[in-house]
Amino acid sequence: MKKIIVGITGASGSIFAHRIIESLLSLGHEVHLVVSSNGEKVCAYELNQSFETLINHYKSLTANESTGHSKCFVYDNADLFSQIASGSYKTDAMVVVPCSMGTLSKISQGLSESLLTRAADVMIKEQRKLVLVTRESPLSPIHLENMLKLSRLGVVIMPPVPAFYNKPQTLAESVDMSVGRILELLNVENPHHKIWRNENEI
Repeated sequence: MKKIIVGITGASGSIFAHRIIESLLSLGHEVHLVVSSNGEKVCAYELNQSFETLINHYKSLTANESTGHSKCFVYDNADLFSQIASGSYKTDAMVVVPCSMGTLSKISQGLSESLLTRAADVMIKEQRKLVLVTRESPLSPIHLENMLKLSRLGVVIMPPVPAFYNKPQTLAESVDMSVGRILELLNVENPHHKIWRNENEI
């Protein structure tokens, strides 16, 4: 079992966060969720349900029938006293999905003004895996410079670029291909992730 921090910002692409959380929980991992205020609003808008409903859904996925305890832990983004704000609290990785350019900039500058950016700062200083699923197009020189700076520090920059080699038939299939790739970067084994192969070489 892995402990994965999932950060959600106000960029478009809530479906990626939704599917990653569902996948992690269904695979038996712990999710430590921190969401910006705009992230909550965008999630509710793009997923057509209240953020509270989404949280209840996540907590129900792994609720222990005897204890009622869930493996989904939700934190207040303003609470810098939370355990994920400390490097002494051991986690395996963190993914910010979707990651806005504003959040990217704050992380690149070490501005720990919220729990989300503080948790990301902890991942960098403790040399743990940090994946930023960036959402913006086109990219400005400022965005690119921030990405390059973080990449040189070992942060993985992964825009959810759709792939077509597996010939997805639906939007859901395309989203899940990106989700599978992200889980792979988090060192989470996902039996549903399809790996590309050339049938002519088999």
